Amino acid sequence: MSEEASQKALVLGGQSGLLGMSLAEAFAHDGWEVSVTPRPEHWAYDVESLREFFQKESPDLVLNTWAYTQVDLAEDEPEEARRVNKILPGIIGKALKGLDIPLVHYSTDFVFDGKKGTPYLEDDKADAESVYGKTKRDGEKALLDLGLDKLFIIRTAWLFGPKKKNFVKTMLTLCKDRENIGVVHDQVGSPTYTPDLAQYSLALIKTGQYGLYHLANSGRASWCELASEAVRAAGYSCTVNPIPSEDYPQKAQRPAFSVLDTSRFTQATGITPRPWLQAVQEYVYSETAENLSQ
Repeated sequence: MSEEASQKALVLGGQSGLLGMSLAEAFAHDGWEVSVTPRPEHWAYDVESLREFFQKESPDLVLNTWAYTQVDLAEDEPEEARRVNKILPGIIGKALKGLDIPLVHYSTDFVFDGKKGTPYLEDDKADAESVYGKTKRDGEKALLDLGLDKLFIIRTAWLFGPKKKNFVKTMLTLCKDRENIGVVHDQVGSPTYTPDLAQYSLALIKTGQYGLYHLANSGRASWCELASEAVRAAGYSCTVNPIPSEDYPQKAQRPAFSVLDTSRFTQATGITPRPWLQAVQEYVYSETAENLSQ
């Protein structure tokens, strides 16, 4: 990808999505013209309608953040999760085929079963256990089967960031008025700050080295450790107590260990993602400052 200021990025889901909004902001700051969409409407599920939309927008790059992300509800709504996470990516790929427009598609650590115990590589078997994870895995496959020349698939995890509800913000809200909370400690993953993910995505795209990548902040944490660090950074006196998953039952099976190895990204860009600890501190400080100014 060249770096001409006149380039245009189309962010599917960039109007209100947690990741989409950060992507739109990062690309705009880098000098790109940015166009965003809301959540997918019925016309987006028709290849010809979507192709006409892409031709009208005439972007130099399409970033797909459209996804069904309600992990537990997906167990009750498997067909809707499949429609958004599997069928729609395939439709996007078919609509772009022959248009010579690169596509960036975002996927998830939930494609893995969490039984490995060491950080997951891109080529490790995707053996999801939840409906959400299975449909996201199938969405990846739908795109790969099309043989697109210019495709990035970026798996990421445990997103938190500005302007939208997320786990860290929820923990801060709970701890503001409580003396203690219990948070699961036996699920370990890769916390990821959406502004960092957006910047790293931009750097990766500029390499033109298409393929499948894992991308997250460096380090690993349990949900309990992530919550504890956020609460500490906010200066709250709330105690975060570790609890096992069995004490916080959820409908969907979560991977017990889903840390992502990002060395392929580093090899392509020369960038080592910064530690999640730094990222969560920055996020909490910015959230606290925003609350104080209101």
